[in-house]
Amino acid sequence: MATTPVIRTPDQRIRVFVSSTLRELQPERRAVRAAIERLRLAPVMFEQGARPYPPREVYRSYLSQSDVFVGIYADSYGWVAPGEEISGLEDEYRLAPADMPKLIYIRRSGEREERLVELLARIKHDDTAAYLSFDSADELEEQVASDLAALLAERFVQSRPIEEEPADAAIPPVPGLPVPYTTTIGREHEVAELRRMLADVDGRIVSLIGPGGVGKSRLSIEVAHACGDLFPDGVTFVPLEGVLEPGLLVPTISYALGIRDNGEAALEERVVHALQGRSALVVLDNFEQIVDAAPVLVRLSSAAPSVAFLVTSRIVLRVRGERVFDVPVLRAPPEGAPASLDRATRSPAVALFVDRARAAKPDFEVTAENAADVASICRALEGLPLAIELAAAKVRLLGPRGIAQRLEQALPMLSSSVRDLPERHRTMRSAIDWSVSLLPPEQRAMLFDLGVFATRFTLEAVEAIGVGRAWDGRALDGLAALVDGSLVKEMDIGGRSVYSLLAIVREYAIDRLREQGETRAVRAAHADYYRGLVARLAPGLRGAGQGDAVALLGLELSNLRAAVRHLVYTDRLDDAGDFAWSLLIYWWIAGFFDEVRVWMTELLGKDRPMTVHTRAVAQFFVLWCAMWQQPSGEVVEGLGECVERFAESGDEDAAAMSLAARATARLQLPHPDVVAADDELARAATRMHELGNGWAEAITEVSRGRLAWVRGDVASAVTHFDRATALAEAGADLFTLSVSGNHRGRLLLAKGDADAAEDAFLRTLHVSVRLHFEEGVAYGLEGLCGVAALRGEAERAGVLAAAAAAIRSRIGIFDVEAFTVHTVSLHAVREAEPAAVAAGERRGRDLTVPEAVAYALPDDDVEEEAAVLAHW
Repeated sequence: MATTPVIRTPDQRIRVFVSSTLRELQPERRAVRAAIERLRLAPVMFEQGARPYPPREVYRSYLSQSDVFVGIYADSYGWVAPGEEISGLEDEYRLAPADMPKLIYIRRSGEREERLVELLARIKHDDTAAYLSFDSADELEEQVASDLAALLAERFVQSRPIEEEPADAAIPPVPGLPVPYTTTIGREHEVAELRRMLADVDGRIVSLIGPGGVGKSRLSIEVAHACGDLFPDGVTFVPLEGVLEPGLLVPTISYALGIRDNGEAALEERVVHALQGRSALVVLDNFEQIVDAAPVLVRLSSAAPSVAFLVTSRIVLRVRGERVFDVPVLRAPPEGAPASLDRATRSPAVALFVDRARAAKPDFEVTAENAADVASICRALEGLPLAIELAAAKVRLLGPRGIAQRLEQALPMLSSSVRDLPERHRTMRSAIDWSVSLLPPEQRAMLFDLGVFATRFTLEAVEAIGVGRAWDGRALDGLAALVDGSLVKEMDIGGRSVYSLLAIVREYAIDRLREQGETRAVRAAHADYYRGLVARLAPGLRGAGQGDAVALLGLELSNLRAAVRHLVYTDRLDDAGDFAWSLLIYWWIAGFFDEVRVWMTELLGKDRPMTVHTRAVAQFFVLWCAMWQQPSGEVVEGLGECVERFAESGDEDAAAMSLAARATARLQLPHPDVVAADDELARAATRMHELGNGWAEAITEVSRGRLAWVRGDVASAVTHFDRATALAEAGADLFTLSVSGNHRGRLLLAKGDADAAEDAFLRTLHVSVRLHFEEGVAYGLEGLCGVAALRGEAERAGVLAAAAAAIRSRIGIFDVEAFTVHTVSLHAVREAEPAAVAAGERRGRDLTVPEAVAYALPDDDVEEEAAVLAHW
């Protein structure tokens, strides 16, 4: 009698089976998956794999290996397969074991199919199932996360032996760290040793050194998760794959830490300020390509001695204070010994091979017949984890005997062609070469072309660079095959499917593309795609699409960097200038001025022809940072040249913005020229209004209001702030609404008008939350602190002051001016009720950003922002 094969689920942690119709509930499925992964559990979903098997075999096998059942139902009963009497949806519920916990979620609706109504009626009478109604995917995500956490806690308590100490709990996941695609095998000793090194007061810079493919990145992530309790102020993961210039290390760290670079202070100074006094861990992955920037880590470590840096690199950094950890390969069976048939005694290399082989062939086992071949494979690949994964992915196609034989023939030949590489790097390169040689020519060509992408990419981007290539029109099938072969990874970010190459595979791919003389053509297609993407997204930055545009550009940042780098390197200077200028608002909102300055400085250093407009763009970005950090008459003069060059090129809009920047530069001088600045701001605002540039006009009105306030003309300042707010509202410009609203609120607070100031700060807090603009949130909390202090609400004022200070400290914002308005009333209430303020400050220091916002807002407003705060 034939037995149903065991089809392994994609992950072997606590598994949560998700049952629902697929297309109808796609947003809800994404939300539930996100909730499950937040708890570092494994979502078991039909679309995750096992393509060769009939659907019923897939979900039956998945169900048999799962621990929790989550059912999501809406309107459709689902498809009934030929020869079946019930849909897969009902079959999944019936097949779920009686003792399996079942969490049922029903979307509110009045148009359900009759058979689904009948199924739900039976579910509601099932004592083993808990069910709840919901309205939106966001609401569902929070409810699932909450219910699963409660279920696991309940089961954990029930499983404790009475009167006995509980077993060691699993290491909790650390927010903000990547979750590995697959389980980590054979690294327990290394994790323990690195945890010990990081706990040591001398372990401030720990470098994981080893060849590509040895598992440095994976190990760093596991260590970071295991060390969360050692660093109460957080763990930050900084991927450096797409960072090739040493000058971009500090901007990349600042971005990962949430520090916004508006050019007003030296960025490294802001990073230092954010790290000082914190017990935190910063993981820097793939450092070898910018090893010349290693002295930056020494400066940061010296300034913030309680912060530890965990670095992965192929080469030693050779800086003061570095402690080196050589990442070993996985132990393989000794020469002449076959792989153990006993799971408990398998070598780590064999255990990894078996685990990854089952992803391709779920019923794979080590047997007496194949044990010697499995051991031979692991020895031939020298225990390199990535090489073993690539080999294991071929087990369905070749079987262990075929893999072993082909490796025996291929590796010596391939290794001889790359003798200039270090030994283990040569083995890894050969393993990739062998794996790629098994691909059809079109998929091979596609893999090489994918090397031009930085970090991650979308299907749409792949299709764009494929136009005219050998694999044109077959991007989706090609990606699926490369994912199956473990050469490409697939993940979900923000509800979108995205793909990535491991750093060493990307390096291999681009090397092969270079050998074929095709690099320039494919990089040009890559740059042109992202130029088009920017052209589509940039208009949204000025209005209602601002929040979405900022989020999407953030996901593509590494590829935006790669595109600009290619445009500058290949002397497409005018394209590079247009690219940078069209994203001016994004650089401003997200805080990337120092990074753009690096590119534009390189552009200006080119002895190549460029248009007057391009030169003006590059000069503007370089002078913007100098205007704040080294103000001088030369900066004012240089911005005047920008005005003239933009006007000469016919870009009156840019000329007006440069005029406003020149006025701001005048105000930064040791002896500010207030009269000239006032005149230039007025002329710039008038011209922007004539040109219909509401965004720039609104920002300029904020500058005019600040200047009027400094000059003591409060009435004019209010008028300008009101004008800026009206313009921002008309254009649905969240960023300027936040900035203008906070300035208006601060002015009202200084006048003692608590009610009007509160309305202004509450409003601006809302828009800052929606834009994920933490600096704006800090301003709003400070403003509401001032309001509470004016009203004598001492403890509330203390809570809000400490919460805002914590945000400012973490994101490196330390401008004194920001504190001057609310601190006056806070000092007064502190004098009157010191104990109450101190109690509030103790409470406020420990609040997360969502908790602080929820505390500051009225209850009805918290409901309004619940979905946004849940995804903070």
